[in-house]
Amino acid sequence: MANNFKNTSLVTKIAVKEFLNALVMGQKVDRQLDSQFQKVGASIQVRRPVMFVASSGATLGTATDIEERAVTVTLDQRQKVHFEITSQDMTLSVEDMTNRFIKPAMEELAQKVETDIGAVYSNIGNFSGTPGTTPTTFLSVASAGAVLSKLGTPMDMRSLFVNADAAVALADGLKTVFPESIARKAIEEASVGRYGRFDIFESNSVATHTVGAHGGTPLVNGATQNTTYALAGDSWTQSLITDGWTNSITDVLLAGDVITIAGVNSVNRRTRVDTGDLQTFTVTADATSGATTGPATLTISPPIITSGPYQTVTAAPADNAAIVVKTGTAGASYPQNIGFHKNAITLAMAPLDLPVDGASASRESFKNISIRSVRQYDITNDKTVFRFDILYGIKAQNPDFACRLTG
Repeated sequence: MANNFKNTSLVTKIAVKEFLNALVMGQKVDRQLDSQFQKVGASIQVRRPVMFVASSGATLGTATDIEERAVTVTLDQRQKVHFEITSQDMTLSVEDMTNRFIKPAMEELAQKVETDIGAVYSNIGNFSGTPGTTPTTFLSVASAGAVLSKLGTPMDMRSLFVNADAAVALADGLKTVFPESIARKAIEEASVGRYGRFDIFESNSVATHTVGAHGGTPLVNGATQNTTYALAGDSWTQSLITDGWTNSITDVLLAGDVITIAGVNSVNRRTRVDTGDLQTFTVTADATSGATTGPATLTISPPIITSGPYQTVTAAPADNAAIVVKTGTAGASYPQNIGFHKNAITLAMAPLDLPVDGASASRESFKNISIRSVRQYDITNDKTVFRFDILYGIKAQNPDFACRLTG
């Protein structure tokens, strides 16, 4: 198969499959492909599921209003890998070229995507575990699964991605409780398998969160700070007016910090029944406190919706309800292992246009992944330049279907 590497179309077909093989998180999220040629900044719409409220009796009564909302996934990530190879290397077989060049190039591109998937933790409000404590037991994993189950998240297609420390600790903790064949795999490969309703994978892309300065005695400033699905359905966020923080602190909270509010419990998203647990909210934008009373307006998710088919909590917070920061010690950093149902996170890609001047180009889409490769000869240096490009966007389009397991 010598010289087949000069076939740009063949190279692209190999590249897209190697890219898929290199994905870990990306294999377990929802993947969407926009078939139209796009540029950075373009967007696609992913519709949120419609919810209804059942009523009893034979009489119809008042119909439930249909509130359809779409999540905008912006294609704002453009990544590429390029390299030069000599004319002598161009004569090698495609198998050699795949192992030497294409595979490592695709592993690098896949890592960029994986890192961006891990970074969506800051949009996920569900939170489990103890900051500073590596999850090591069935209870720690199952507790994260219980958070999702209480909220009505489907039991299937759940995955949990943990960092290396957690993967080793879980494997060690399970070696005496799993059946012999599974325990052996845990010991030899630190492979955890399915556990606590999650398929568990080790990932290099688990993000680390640094906690804001917080401090003071934070309180809700003003009652009835709830919203509606009509107002918050697209962004799945709302503003919360607070005070009582330490005065004049930049980054009193950072995007990804998690808080609870006294008296505001979560509800099962299907039954709207109180789970008995305080709802955990993620702060989606950095916040700074003001002077005198330490005021700060937070942007939080999920929104505080107290009734209807999209209800998220039992009640709106009372004025002066206490706020507790759950993410950990001010200024400290903690790994954010992440478990989710497939439909919690969307990876959207789009094909890039093909250049037509002075280059050989090819584009391949497979399993909602699209990669473009371009080859051009450098006559001055007797080398051939290859580049591989991807265009994508990532969105936690249904963050209630995901949970962070802190380390």
